[in-house]
Amino acid sequence: MCIYLYKYTSVQVYICVMVLRRWIAGGVCRCSARLDGKTVLITGANTGIGKETSRDLARRGARVVMACRDLSRAEQAAEEIRLSTGNGNVVIRHLDLGSVYSVRQFAKDFTDGEDRLDVLINNAGVMMCPRWLTEDGFETQLAVNHLGHFLLTNLLLPKLKSSAPSRVVTVSSIAHQGGRIDFDDLFSSKKTYSSLESYRQSKLANVLFSRELGRRLRGSGVSAFCLHPGVIRTELGRHVEGWFPLLGALLRLPSLLLMKTPSEGSQTTLYCALTPGLDGQSGRYFSDCAEKEAAPEGRDDFVSRKLWEESARLVGLKDTC
Repeated sequence: MCIYLYKYTSVQVYICVMVLRRWIAGGVCRCSARLDGKTVLITGANTGIGKETSRDLARRGARVVMACRDLSRAEQAAEEIRLSTGNGNVVIRHLDLGSVYSVRQFAKDFTDGEDRLDVLINNAGVMMCPRWLTEDGFETQLAVNHLGHFLLTNLLLPKLKSSAPSRVVTVSSIAHQGGRIDFDDLFSSKKTYSSLESYRQSKLANVLFSRELGRRLRGSGVSAFCLHPGVIRTELGRHVEGWFPLLGALLRLPSLLLMKTPSEGSQTTLYCALTPGLDGQSGRYFSDCAEKEAAPEGRDDFVSRKLWEESARLVGLKDTC
């Protein structure tokens, strides 16, 4: 009897765990579209959801350009993707989103060397790092998560427009909720630095950027989307674990159950990049492979326009869409 109850309870626990894991995994991109003859550019593509997004798109036949800061790790990831997908048309390019010079150089080389750009995926990011400044004097989280991608997207718009219909997909976060764009102190130089508040500001900037980009590109054939990928087991939280190593160790095992894998976390990115018929939802926010309403802070058109203008000033961009 005890053995029977033990087996019965074990089955129940197993079923509950599987149901919980399926719920945590969230939405799945079920689009079967091929991308033969298409070119996709993905920033931060050598690890985490960027790597899994690259793998999926390579499997669909796309030419995948992996834009990464660490070329050594990028080449290892690219070779793994080539071998696992059978697609040899996977290339790496150096890009440091924390450097205006690097972004401009990358965009020039890409424009000169590539015939087309069908999907731009602004995936790279940093989370809750110390208050570091870039070579341009910008706070790192806003610089990498927003300003670098803002500049990159604008510089590549001619290529996107000539390849239309095309898409810009920006990976944001649910952390944009409660965020605030502090125009008086964007780089937190006048107050005590909070890595969390700075991260929220940068993720809110992603949402507002996509909203304004969608508005400006209306009728151009280029669509813009932003998304929350979920809470994922990636290297993104390394700074948090660095501050609280014991907490990181304690949470490591539960995270296997309670966080998405990188492959699961890439699904909404793939959904926004591939799903037909989303043009009418340009500028919108997605999560778990469905449109969701962004937080009120992410739906403020006045702030989105002001952020666009300030971002253009900071990166020295005079001609925008």
